[in-house]
Amino acid sequence: MARRMNYSARFTHSTQQVYAALSSRDHWDARIEEMRKYSENELKTFEVTDAGIDIVMHHVIPRTELPDIAQTVMKKDMVITRNVHFDAYGETTAGHYDASIPAGPGSLKGTTSLFPTNGGSTLRTSSEAKVFLPFIGGKLEQLMLVNLIDLWRGEGEVTADWLEKNA
Repeated sequence: MARRMNYSARFTHSTQQVYAALSSRDHWDARIEEMRKYSENELKTFEVTDAGIDIVMHHVIPRTELPDIAQTVMKKDMVITRNVHFDAYGETTAGHYDASIPAGPGSLKGTTSLFPTNGGSTLRTSSEAKVFLPFIGGKLEQLMLVNLIDLWRGEGEVTADWLEKNA
């Protein structure tokens, strides 16, 4: 059974300004640099077209830094490939993401929505984690979602800082 979670990053900037940040390679480079404090990260592809924004990132977490329960499943470093897409800009802009781990026993995916709010905008991410292992699947799903909160919070802070300096 999958577990779900929502996270909202609130900004004092408009949806247009936030989307402009998401359209900027410099912004994504700043995100990757911040994430390097926690693991090895790389921006593999970055593309902005009339259809929207497409990003592929790799996150590498050494096996020794994984929780014990995750080490029972992962026999080597965890390489996470995250694919992110934002549709073309609109006052409300949708998107989606997925993350995969080679030989990983589950899936992580979600949707995003950037929309205006009083005094700025919000980027809401709705995530679903599913692990196909009896007995420990639920624990691993919960662990994934708890760690996602930290990731989304950190990325939201980088975006807010980037907007303060560049918008």
